[in-house]
Amino acid sequence: MDYVIIGLLVLIIILIVISLMKNINEQKITDRLNNLEISTIKELNTFKDNLTKSLGEDFDKLNVNMERRLLAINEQVNERINQNFEKTNKTFTSVIERLGKIDEAQKKIDSLSTDIISLQSILTDKKTRGIYGEVNLKHILANVFGEKNDAIYRLQCPLPNGTIADSILFAPKPLGTIAIDSKFPLEHYQLMVSKELSKGEREEAARAFKLDVKKHIDAISSKYIIHGVTSEEAIMFLPAEAIFAEINAYHQDLIEYAYKKRVFITSPTTLISTLTVIQMIIKNMEKDKYTKVIHEELNKLSLEFARYKERWDKLSKSIQAVNKDVENVSITTEKISKKFDAINKVDFKEIKELEQ
Repeated sequence: MDYVIIGLLVLIIILIVISLMKNINEQKITDRLNNLEISTIKELNTFKDNLTKSLGEDFDKLNVNMERRLLAINEQVNERINQNFEKTNKTFTSVIERLGKIDEAQKKIDSLSTDIISLQSILTDKKTRGIYGEVNLKHILANVFGEKNDAIYRLQCPLPNGTIADSILFAPKPLGTIAIDSKFPLEHYQLMVSKELSKGEREEAARAFKLDVKKHIDAISSKYIIHGVTSEEAIMFLPAEAIFAEINAYHQDLIEYAYKKRVFITSPTTLISTLTVIQMIIKNMEKDKYTKVIHEELNKLSLEFARYKERWDKLSKSIQAVNKDVENVSITTEKISKKFDAINKVDFKEIKELEQ
């Protein structure tokens, strides 16, 4: 029984001690928590101040950088805007200039259209067409050979049979003297290519066109090919490229007919090419002629140089002989001078030595 009481007392004492220690620990913990709270609040306030300060500085730096970048971007944008404005201004100016040129070209086209209409009205008359062909032929000859080059060509040249050719070309052999006559079969050609006419009417115009061309070929062959005076060929000049192209493309029988009559059909382009080739041949012949003259003169100069060399050799030998004689005379003169000096000095010993 006593032990139980003692145990209970001990237990009570232990509980009291534990309770006291618990209170003490709780107080310590409370104090520590209070201290920790105060310290944490201070650190948080310090961190907050530092963070606010750092954020303020970073924001200021960021603001400065943003302002710099915005200024740089603004400058670049302004520069590009100015460049684009200059380019746009140049483009606009160029467009205005081109519009001006287009307007000027349009005016020229309108004027050209008027001229074409006027030219068509002129070419409806046979006489004016003939004059037009002759003038065109004259310009071609003048452009290739020069104005009034009578040594190569002549305009409106009379022939022994009483006819007058529009032009006579004095080409080198084997071509010889060639007559060139201008022809302009226009009426039936225009009807032949007109889309306003029916197929039958165009075919009828084509047959009439062929007859016109054959008549011109016959006239040139009979009038301007004279045996012993001109070449065995003559040239028919068509002032219109379209007519020449029509004949070569769709009327081969006319080309063969002209070939049989020894008449060559040409247009402004082909005639210029033919005359240019003839001009080159004439120039080459002139070069060959002058080359032959130069060769002959060089041969003559070679003979003269051979004579010169022969005479120079003789003269050189004579000069060498004279030079040798001069040296001998000089030696003799020197000896005589020394003897005279010795005589003057009356030095007989020296005279004897000189005689030896």
